[in-house]
Amino acid sequence: MNKFTSFLAPLMQAYAFYQKSSDRWSEDSSYKANLILFDRYCKKQYPEATLLSQEMVDGWCNQRDTESNNSCRSRINVIVSFIRYLRKRGKTDVFEPEIPRKERSTYIPHSFTDIELENFFYACDSLPSVSHTPDQRSRKITIPVFFRLLYSSGIRTYEARMLRVEDIDLCHGIMNIRYSKGHVQHYVVLHDSMLELLKIYDTAIQEQYPHRTYFFPARGDTFHTRQWVYTNFRELWDKYNSSHATAYELRHHYAIENINRWTDEGFGFGAKLFYLSKSMGHSTVESTKYYYSLVPGMADILEEKTGRDFDSILPEVDYEKSYE
Repeated sequence: MNKFTSFLAPLMQAYAFYQKSSDRWSEDSSYKANLILFDRYCKKQYPEATLLSQEMVDGWCNQRDTESNNSCRSRINVIVSFIRYLRKRGKTDVFEPEIPRKERSTYIPHSFTDIELENFFYACDSLPSVSHTPDQRSRKITIPVFFRLLYSSGIRTYEARMLRVEDIDLCHGIMNIRYSKGHVQHYVVLHDSMLELLKIYDTAIQEQYPHRTYFFPARGDTFHTRQWVYTNFRELWDKYNSSHATAYELRHHYAIENINRWTDEGFGFGAKLFYLSKSMGHSTVESTKYYYSLVPGMADILEEKTGRDFDSILPEVDYEKSYE
């Protein structure tokens, strides 16, 4: 496990402990990775330093020529948080760096076809039956269930990875999503078919991990990494599909499929939008409205149904929050 090694190590460790205690930290998070990079920068560039200086912070946090605003934001957010932590405790007089304004994203998620999804889940279900190692046996059991959960619930990939056993109520079919973006704890009601699949999985995986902490356990009683999700999705998606897609885009697909169904169910979309927003863990309904821009013709349909009320119900999309 990577450790902090610069003169800031004790303060960084205290900060990480504080974040963990607040359920705002993960050993697998980009926050930790970027804080470690800053720690190494301080150690290399200022080997004799004993106090944090503005020069150190500005030297690391200034936007690089090769960075977009969003990339810079992602890299320095944890440093801003760390400095706020230190200032509140009288540990530094250094000012927080200015965070670049978030840029409007031009990213268009992949639009899944029924055939592509059939191909993908067929590949998930066709993993080799002969499994010689515990990891192979666990993978065969886990993969078909893990990706179906993403597909059927719209939860984020890391929310699924970090689910604990007690987070899933297999009696009532409710998931407690405690590790969410912006730390917005929320609950998700499972589809009946997904609930039955999770029950079968739970029974099977218990034989291999009888005292597991995480619902989808990895070796060492921990959760799977981002790389595990990426590697398995790429392998199984590419087996029968030629287009490019990512596991996270199953979340977009979930939102769009739900929105598309509203066109034939009368007005009432305000309540449906609110329920979808809560289920997906968005902090505001405005964040969910981003998905309208991904549904061809949906804005025109809604304007036709609502008339003059359209603008009050569906204002300009706030791209500052579009990826929550």
